[in-house]
Order: sequence, then C-alpha cells, then structure tokens
Amino acid sequence: MLANHTSATEFYLLGFPGSRDLRRVLFATFFLFYSVTVMGNMLIIVIVSVDKRLHSPMYFFLGHLSVLEILITSVSVPLMLRGLLLPGMQVVSLTACGVQLYLYLSLGTSEFILMGSMAVDRYVAVCNPLRYNIIMNSRTCIWVVIVSWVFGFLFQIWPVYATFHLTFCKSNVLDHFYCDRGQLFKLSCNDSRFTQFILFLMAVFIIVGALIPTIVSYAYIISTILRIPTASGRRKAFSTCASHLTFVVIGCGTCLFLYVKPKQTQATEYNRVASLMVLVVTPFLNPFIFTLRNDKFIEAFRDVMKRCCQLLKD
Repeated sequence: MLANHTSATEFYLLGFPGSRDLRRVLFATFFLFYSVTVMGNMLIIVIVSVDKRLHSPMYFFLGHLSVLEILITSVSVPLMLRGLLLPGMQVVSLTACGVQLYLYLSLGTSEFILMGSMAVDRYVAVCNPLRYNIIMNSRTCIWVVIVSWVFGFLFQIWPVYATFHLTFCKSNVLDHFYCDRGQLFKLSCNDSRFTQFILFLMAVFIIVGALIPTIVSYAYIISTILRIPTASGRRKAFSTCASHLTFVVIGCGTCLFLYVKPKQTQATEYNRVASLMVLVVTPFLNPFIFTLRNDKFIEAFRDVMKRCCQLLKD
C-alpha cells in the first residue's frame, strides 16, 4: 500500500493466479498462440505483397489488418509470457505502463476503423461490381489506411493522458497481466466517475461507429445475395464476405463487453478473460478465418511455396 496522496511511479502486475504447474501450462498455450499469430499474420502479409493476383483492395486491407494484429498482440503478450515464466510479480514503470496502454488502445481503434472500411469494400464489391475498380481505386485505399492509422493514434491521446493524470495512491498492484485501464482506475484516489463516463462515450463512438457501416453494408449485401438466382452464385458471393463478418462478430462482441460500460472498474476476472480474447485468441484466429476458405489465397500460397521449393533446389 502507498501513503495517501503519493502517486505510484511503478506498478506490480499480479498476472494469473494458480500453481507453478498451471502457469507453465498457460505459458506453453499462450506461447503457441502467440507464435502462430505472428507467423500466420506474417505469412498473410508476405503472400499479399508478392502475389499480383492478391493486389486488390480486399487483400490490401487484409494485409494492414494483419500488421495491426501482430502489433496489438505484441504490445502485451510478451510481458504476459514473461510473468508466467518468472516467479513473483512483474514490475512495470509508470511510463512503460502508459506507453503500453496507449499503443494497445491506438492500434485497437485503428483496427476498428479498418474493419468498418472492409465492410464498405465488400458492399461495393457485391452490390456495385461494375464500379468497384473505380470507387475502390488505389488512391482511395491508401487514404483509408492512412486515416485509420492517424485517427487511431490521435484519438487515444486524451484518454491515456486523462488516465495517467490521476493520482494512484491506493496501491501500486494491478490485478491483471497488463496495464488495464479499469485496474488503474481502481488504484486512483481521485473521483474518476466523469472521466470514466467520457471514456465510455468515446468507446461507444468508436465501436458503434465501426458497427454502423458494417451492419448497413451487410444488410445491402444480404439483400443483393438473396436476389441472385443460382445457389452457386449466392454461395460464391457470400463466401467473399463470410470471413470478414466472422471476424467482426468475434472482435466487436468482445470489445463491447470489455469497454462499452459506464464503470470501467467492474468484474476483474471477466475483464481478464475478455482481454485474453482480444489480445490472444482473436489475433490467433485471424489467419485461419481469412485464409482457410479463401480459394484465391490458398492458390497463391501454394504457388509461393512451389517457387520457394524450386529456389531451394537450385
């Protein structure tokens, strides 16, 4: 415990409770998930970059989404793995805690904007196929990506500043595996209800702002698909959107539970599980969601592997 009105300059992360054997099992599991996440998303980036057949807006956005997934999980998971491997609590400085929270929130915000943009891209592809190349030209795609990155990093400056402007005098122990904002509010001896309410409104703005174009786009997409006369045509049209829709449901559902609540300090144990979904499970699933049922990507992957094998033989 800290003395009253003395703000913490470093924090101790409790991480995961349990025996040493349990922590080793968790380390092995999360390390596997993290390794697959990094390698799988890196593979997507490489294949999209080198194969000309994938030089289209959908795969351009997918490549940037993979970059965001790698960065988001890398912000927190290595520290979490270190905490599981080493005994005792992990020490994190106030500055490092602030940087970690800022990067996590900024990258997450950029990802939500990109997800909404991908929904609009699918709407144009299905509902306006003849004008697709005109509307979703390279300049438009580049600007969408730039805006998503810049807006994400600018939008989260005030929330992180407001959080770390508080005085953390109750304790310097965070009951989490990373610098969770809800846990930081618990340690504050300031009245943070107004700040929490503003952050709640900002979270609603970002998440709902990404969901609205997604819902509207898919309403039009489904309406268009249902009017396709053949079953094979309907299946082909929907297959181009199914992976993105699955990703949106998993990602937005978890973040709605985690951030869209007026009081950020509720339910520590549930927040830990939801955070694992955002930081570990969703980035792990991303390569599988977007590639397993994508015939075009699988074909490109096979061709790249054949070229690599030929180079190794030569």
